[in-house]
Amino acid sequence: MKVQASSLSAVAVFLLSHVAEAHIGLSTGTPAIAATTQELSFAVGHGCEGLDTFRIEVRIPEGVGGVRPISSAFGKAVVSKDANGRVTAVTWTKADADVLAEDSQFYKFTLRAALPNVPFTTLYFPTVQSCRKADGTVVTQEWVGTGSDHGGHLAEDTALPAPALFVLPARTPGWNKYTVTQHVHDLSVFHDAQIVWSGNAAYSPSAPISDLIAKEPNTQVLREIHPDTDIWVRY
Repeated sequence: MKVQASSLSAVAVFLLSHVAEAHIGLSTGTPAIAATTQELSFAVGHGCEGLDTFRIEVRIPEGVGGVRPISSAFGKAVVSKDANGRVTAVTWTKADADVLAEDSQFYKFTLRAALPNVPFTTLYFPTVQSCRKADGTVVTQEWVGTGSDHGGHLAEDTALPAPALFVLPARTPGWNKYTVTQHVHDLSVFHDAQIVWSGNAAYSPSAPISDLIAKEPNTQVLREIHPDTDIWVRY
């Protein structure tokens, strides 16, 4: 770690929100820390082709356990399990009488789950959204694309992007040292940190601190992190 100037460490923390780019957003109430239990909320802002959403199926990736869905406006969810009893999918289905004539609602679906101990890794939750026409024809949109690099940087993919969650390592207030095993392209995953250092390069989600980094002699702006790199992060 090389902290170049006292002015950098004296700047206050500015917290920035991380906005998901996927059509079906995925957010957590607190940072998604490895090996912790989290509430995962899936936000569905639009239906299909102007039709109201009547079913959402969220597929649970390997390593995620202790899944317990929370009832939504659609009522209670149904869980699917494999032969070993692991929850592989959660499905919320709206009652026929509650299906609207058009796409006019925002929906949120939430479950609690235990995240695996895989820091600096992206977890994908492929999701199938179903809508129904007046004649009973079902229209689906499959948000299952995982064509993105570690850190949430979208790559070319023909499929609609699956909701994704970047898992962070455990941390304590102050400085934390990590060895990053994955390629992290999008440093906004450190949106709740004060500053990130790697050698003589630094990154901060705070615009004022970023300006100081850019102006500091002998300091580079950290834009990505390569595998097997040691970093220091101050929370």
